[in-house]
Amino acid sequence: MTPIIPENERSEKPLDTDELIYHPDMIRANEWVLDEYEAPERDVCIFVPCSKKKPYHESPSHKIFDKVIFSLLDPEDVHIVVFGTCGITPRELDTKYPFMDYKFIMGKCNVAAVKRDFLKMESERLASYLEKTRNKYKHRIAYCIGDFRKAMVKALEITDVQVTIVPKEETIQQNLQLDKKFIYGSLNQKSYLRDFADAIAAVTGSTVQGIEFSDEKDTEDNDWFRL
Repeated sequence: MTPIIPENERSEKPLDTDELIYHPDMIRANEWVLDEYEAPERDVCIFVPCSKKKPYHESPSHKIFDKVIFSLLDPEDVHIVVFGTCGITPRELDTKYPFMDYKFIMGKCNVAAVKRDFLKMESERLASYLEKTRNKYKHRIAYCIGDFRKAMVKALEITDVQVTIVPKEETIQQNLQLDKKFIYGSLNQKSYLRDFADAIAAVTGSTVQGIEFSDEKDTEDNDWFRL
């Protein structure tokens, strides 16, 4: 596959500052995904948050997500799409520049204007992707918490495309850690992962069995922290 952005056309601006969402190459790459990328036809599309470690599919958090996903779905039946600091990234593109190269973690941003802009930009991008792929998937599931979840919720206020968002709100409330900086805890928690598996099973008509849901320690790999 040819590069999304040819090397001789890339900006010299760094990819590790809180200006990342305005970086010309990040904007261009996301515009390419929304305007030119052709998504595969699949029974299920699953949206998962981006990760600190790149490429996403080799990160500790995504390996945990994949354990659940591929216990219930065959690879040819599912399309995994990453969202968050990266914008929108079909995961098969996660080794491409700039998705492989940025360093900034949105959860560590303390600039109010950037936070507001991120939520607006990300919700609009998600809505655009959902519209673009309206006829590509039979079912859609988003596994997310914190403000990445807020962006998905806002996207669904823009479009009528249906997405099942997990973990369930009641599960999140039961796992709040009010003494922590990020009160929602890790997406690697057993109760969250069970909601994730149940959502996949519900749309595929399968049964959740043979999956061990053990509480995982926070991998410090996730990029879904509170903005």
